[in-house]
Amino acid sequence: MKQLDDIKSGRREFLRSSGYLLMGFTLMPGLGFTTEPDECYLPEQTLIADREAVDSWIRFDAQGILTVLTGKMELGQGIRTALMQMAAEELDIDITQVRIIIADTGQTQDERYTAGSGSIEGSGNAIRNAAAEARKYLLEMAAKELGAHVEELSVINGIVKSTKNQRTIAYKDLVKGKRLEAEVSGKSVLKKPADYKLVGKPIKRLDINDIAAAKTHFIQDLRLTDMVHARIMRPPAYSAKLMSMPSEQIQKLPGVLKVVVNGNFAAVIALQEYESMKALEKMKQLAKWESKPITPLPGQLYAEMIKNGSTGEVVEGDKNENKKPSENAITLDAKYKKPYQMHGSIGPSCAIGLWKDDFLTIWSHTQGVYPLRSTISDLVNIPMDKIRVIGMPGAGCYGHNGADDVGGDAALLALQIPGKPVRVQWMREDEHKWEPYGSAMVLKIEAALNADGKVTSWQTDIWSDTHSSRPGGKAGHLIAGRHLDKPFAFEGGGFSGGSHRNSLPLYDFEIKNVVLHNYKGPLRTSALRSLGAYGNIFALESFMDELAVKAGKDPVQFRLDHLKDERAREVITTLVTKAGWDLKKEPGVGKGFAFAQYKNNASYFAVKAEVKLDPVAKNYRLVKLTGVIDSGQAINPDGIINQTSGGMIQAASWTMLEQVNYAADGVESNSWETYPILRFEDVPDTEVFVIDRPELKPLGAGEAAQGPVSAAIANAIFDATGSRLREIPLTPDKIDWSKIS
Repeated sequence: MKQLDDIKSGRREFLRSSGYLLMGFTLMPGLGFTTEPDECYLPEQTLIADREAVDSWIRFDAQGILTVLTGKMELGQGIRTALMQMAAEELDIDITQVRIIIADTGQTQDERYTAGSGSIEGSGNAIRNAAAEARKYLLEMAAKELGAHVEELSVINGIVKSTKNQRTIAYKDLVKGKRLEAEVSGKSVLKKPADYKLVGKPIKRLDINDIAAAKTHFIQDLRLTDMVHARIMRPPAYSAKLMSMPSEQIQKLPGVLKVVVNGNFAAVIALQEYESMKALEKMKQLAKWESKPITPLPGQLYAEMIKNGSTGEVVEGDKNENKKPSENAITLDAKYKKPYQMHGSIGPSCAIGLWKDDFLTIWSHTQGVYPLRSTISDLVNIPMDKIRVIGMPGAGCYGHNGADDVGGDAALLALQIPGKPVRVQWMREDEHKWEPYGSAMVLKIEAALNADGKVTSWQTDIWSDTHSSRPGGKAGHLIAGRHLDKPFAFEGGGFSGGSHRNSLPLYDFEIKNVVLHNYKGPLRTSALRSLGAYGNIFALESFMDELAVKAGKDPVQFRLDHLKDERAREVITTLVTKAGWDLKKEPGVGKGFAFAQYKNNASYFAVKAEVKLDPVAKNYRLVKLTGVIDSGQAINPDGIINQTSGGMIQAASWTMLEQVNYAADGVESNSWETYPILRFEDVPDTEVFVIDRPELKPLGAGEAAQGPVSAAIANAIFDATGSRLREIPLTPDKIDWSKIS
């Protein structure tokens, strides 16, 4: 296969083929490469997988086509288009002349995970610098060719023109027939926002047409020549052990090529997908398991978290125990709860593995191709330079779902059928029961108000499991690794930093502290979109409303009274202008407000939620969400609106409906019937307004909406019903309908 030949010929030569201008660097300081501590918590891993290779970001070929390379994954957030815009803008070329290659250990640099809304801030900034450096380099070449000074040159659509003698030359002619390579210094002058022609424009995503036309786009769509199909038989519960399974009976079924049983890891490989599914059903019927009951059960979970969580330490805030609120202060406290929630990806996880000529290729929708490569290397004991992981979009991915696990499955099974691509497709039950969930959380907040209704002190106590246990080199992070006859240990529970994300109020309180109590829960957890920010902002912004009521203040004005940050204030006042806000009551209707700056250093977001009651049916409906977002420089406003709208809708589904149910013998939420999500007919109207700040750096937007939406809905329900709901999901049965006439 050509892809394998490319790798074997050497990455450097592959990138330096004839007629290329290659711009690269080794992740030099100041160029915008960022990692999130709670997403990349394994210190022994290096950021560069191959220091012999040029870590390129852009390359120009002899035909005038610009190829952008990014280690980040396209997960539906639209970074393909935005990154292409940034590169095309700095080089003054038409975006139709730009291509992009995403997340491929054979071609792109190691950018760890696509997480934390960091793609535009990190990869985008690096690509922008590389493009600016390439422009400088090309203009210096053009000046010599045209007999002019650089300052006398202008560029339109890749054509360089001398104002001195009117001579022109195309970028492609400067590159043609040459092998050019340059390092990025990070010192090239970037374009001024006033001169932008592409950045800030709402360019539509370039992949939507292919998706709508059902062309091959997602990993679930990919079909390769001579491909065979596999299904995994997962244990019924985490602790279950496979006692017996008559492999010979399965081996005789139509189309079955091989039955693989290694400890608790059991799979079947067949010629056709349907044959693998039929064989899987037979395996489930014949297999015998033993398991221990899961504890604690849901009814005792929150109490057990508080009882058995760690003693706790102050992780954010003043960390000064001598600071105490006034004795005359009015104190208020409340406890909020968030259940386990799943990604619920629309397309169950999928991967394809090929073991050919002592080389392993994995096609995957992982959010970190390099970390997955190192983890698979540990799993199958094959050197990393003999493994390539090629990133492909997945049909629904918003954090650490089953993508990495199924990649491990594909690696193990590809070794069983050399020379043939082995496609491993999880079933819906696999995805729902075995993906890593967003952690359950308990949040207790206590605050004090002075006589003027101002908050003087604030303390949050958080009980939570880890919000990040992504794979990064150790096979024990994969389900298959733990299930083998000689299992790999799952070392540690992941980094806990995500647990207290957005727990520290952005508001100007004299005293504020956050105490984290780590807790190892009964279910598997990892990164779900926004990590702990969703639960923390739900509690924080719900409690701000409770304090406003206690102080007798309008909840919006109450927040403004505690905010000095001018960008925060403008997001809030813009929402009031766009969506309206008053305290006038309307029977059967409720409105709620919430605000946050994601991670306290990324996008600002404010939202108004409107609900309508049905007292007869004892139900409520979310009718509209209106949001205002400030993400700094808006590379593609259309992309920001799409991302924010999607985040608002997903957060509404989490908040109103979603929780993982489990019993002593395993997870019970194994289908859409047992894990309901928001249906199309229940999706509220959404409206998003973008505050563009072209003079500032761009900020990640993908995870800004989740937390504020949850609190805004809770606050709207209180406004309509007088019931203060503090436990997600905010189901109608938790409302005191007797208060409603």
